[in-house]
Amino acid sequence: MRKRRGMAAFLSTLALLSMTVAATSATAAQPQRDIYEVLGTATPQLRTAVARTGVDMVESTEESSIVIATAEKAKELRALGFTVERRGSVPSNDVATSAITDFPPGDQAYHTYAETTAELQQTQSSFPALAKLTSVGNSYQGRALNMIKISDNVATDENEPEVLFTCNQHAREHLTTEMCLRIVKRFTSLYATDANIKKMVDTHEIYVIPNVNPDGSEYDISGGTYHMWRKNRQGSGTDTNRNWGYKWGCCGGSSGSPSSETYRGPSAFSAPESKAVADFVNGRVVGGVQQIKTHIDFHTYSELVLWPFGWTYNNTAPGMTQAEYDKFAALGKQMAATNGYTPEQSSDLYITDGAVNDWMWGTHKILSYTFEMYPKGSNPGFYPPGSVIPAQTARNDKAVDLIINAAV
Repeated sequence: MRKRRGMAAFLSTLALLSMTVAATSATAAQPQRDIYEVLGTATPQLRTAVARTGVDMVESTEESSIVIATAEKAKELRALGFTVERRGSVPSNDVATSAITDFPPGDQAYHTYAETTAELQQTQSSFPALAKLTSVGNSYQGRALNMIKISDNVATDENEPEVLFTCNQHAREHLTTEMCLRIVKRFTSLYATDANIKKMVDTHEIYVIPNVNPDGSEYDISGGTYHMWRKNRQGSGTDTNRNWGYKWGCCGGSSGSPSSETYRGPSAFSAPESKAVADFVNGRVVGGVQQIKTHIDFHTYSELVLWPFGWTYNNTAPGMTQAEYDKFAALGKQMAATNGYTPEQSSDLYITDGAVNDWMWGTHKILSYTFEMYPKGSNPGFYPPGSVIPAQTARNDKAVDLIINAAV
């Protein structure tokens, strides 16, 4: 387990966010969310008990868990026997937002949706033989879910193993979009000069989706400030990473309450974003064989490499043999050795159901991992400064190479 570091700085950051949002706040129609520390969550079972209340699990350590919750949820946690202490408040989501022009001051190095789209368009224009920009569908609000394919014969569906990278399922995790953009830039701009890059591109088809949840990520920076927004913008929001169809809603690893941060939606794939990506993956079954062999879904934060299953504490279960688990763990540990992350099974944190990794493996036998990126702890949490983008995305270069080369 990870030890908490920088909690005071994290609370100070949220306090500043709250003051900034207060200037543009409309009405307090939604319940106030606050930061709470839940003491005594040393085991996956205890952390799962916390998560099952539907709170936003921000960080878990060997001593306690930090959650974002309403006062009602804090009361529910206390009724379960946990000691719960309020540590601060978070911005209201009832704000009079303005048009999205850029990230808040100091963080303009991050790419907005429009800037990301322009970057992908420029890549296709600069490297037409290597890069092809398409879309897997549209978000709830109608934004294209951009996907770029990278291959030496990009216009041809070759009989080569395929790799998929997805980013920004959770709105506030903007560093992940930068991770996907780095993958795109690295495997196109270095193709002519780096023999290793050329070999990987020549022998694989690489797909990158930088914004799985563009509506949520745009809302999170609207009005010139951050909103700590996690879900998509469908109604009160669906957690797209609890909306996937494998073991959806099975095991107390998501919430059926629309107000919850882990709301799984009324049915599997009710979120157009998760359905669009799933439809693409389903469509890569050619001649009865799934062409996508490996996958990473990038998140922040905690510096973890996670693998299935999330729905059960057991290493082996229906759909996962010991040999398959050992393969997941070996590659996960190998990747973690390159970036300094902690490797573990997803349920070692707490139970989740309806998550992308479980679906990718359970449905298609794709070696699918979640990377929780920088930082390790709550300082600076979900909003690291733009200055860290180059180092913290480059930190995963070797792991990206390993996942590509594992696609055979």
